[in-house]
Amino acid sequence: MNHRRIPRRHAVVAGGAAVALLGAAVTFQTANASDDVARFEARTMSATAAGNLASSLGKRLHDADTAGAYYDTKSRTLVVNVVDEKAAETVRRAGGRARVVEHSLAELKSARETLKDRATMPGTSWAVDPVTNKVVVTADRTVQGASWEKLTQVVGGLGGKAELKRSAGTFTPFVAGGDAITSGGGRCSLGFNVLRNGLPHFLTAGHCGRAGSAWAARQGGEPFGTMVDSRFPGNDFALVRYDRDVSRPSAVNLYDGTVRRITRAADAAVGMRVVRSGSTTQVSDGRVTGFDATVNYGNGQVVEGLIQTDVCAEPGDSGGSLFADDAAIGLTSGGSGDCANGGVTFFQPVTEALAAYGAQIG
Repeated sequence: MNHRRIPRRHAVVAGGAAVALLGAAVTFQTANASDDVARFEARTMSATAAGNLASSLGKRLHDADTAGAYYDTKSRTLVVNVVDEKAAETVRRAGGRARVVEHSLAELKSARETLKDRATMPGTSWAVDPVTNKVVVTADRTVQGASWEKLTQVVGGLGGKAELKRSAGTFTPFVAGGDAITSGGGRCSLGFNVLRNGLPHFLTAGHCGRAGSAWAARQGGEPFGTMVDSRFPGNDFALVRYDRDVSRPSAVNLYDGTVRRITRAADAAVGMRVVRSGSTTQVSDGRVTGFDATVNYGNGQVVEGLIQTDVCAEPGDSGGSLFADDAAIGLTSGGSGDCANGGVTFFQPVTEALAAYGAQIG
């Protein structure tokens, strides 16, 4: 994972910053799995194309037949986990590479429900990792004593369907600090400019504010937008309507005097390289490590359906852009660690927010 700090350049209309995606290879584990010999050659494709194909196949395959997918950056192919030959044939015909695994998505979802029922506690998260074919449970440093013992027992009871890891930091929504968009005493980052019913809006994190709050470019500045809807916890996205005529291109600020144009939204795929931009730490990049993640920030603030990554972030980056190439991928929610030591960061999928608001990138 790379991180670079760039001299600050004030930008309201662009949702953060960008750098070119890296082409480094990812080494994948093959526990409880074997590579299937395909009769159809897997298509090479970009990471965003792989995400879209994974989403399409997810709608065609049953949870009992498949177990998620990931992007192999070395071969530039989409690897789809399956449990039977019929599902493998569907994957191959679509251009993906089928991989036979032990646990179906239905089994992994059942494991998630067990965790939700028996191990929902502050400082924990869990996400499906298709590379290991397990639900990876992470506990931050606040989970101690009886809570740690209970979590260990619950995860152990799931057998090979789950594994437990530790995070050195503390899971929190990234809300303080930064200098991109402000409301009262809170500071966050603009995500992506969108159109809703032909009118200009932008997306940010739901935990950044409430419906009716006014947003400005700087603390004490003249407001330029009003938050019309906010969804947190459960989800973590919000919609702000532009109230004044300001420049609002469908682009992200590169903090070097140029911008990267954003033309579409796409789904994330585990293994894909992504870039995060935010007003505190500007630019960092890494890869997607899990999907359908649940994180418990404490005080009843549980968010589900998130993208899990190893991209760093810090307070004030909330709401900022996660993207790949010219595609919007996610909105920064929260996590643990920082950009000096790394950590785990979660993102709200942009496609879900767009669908909820009937909006489009633009």
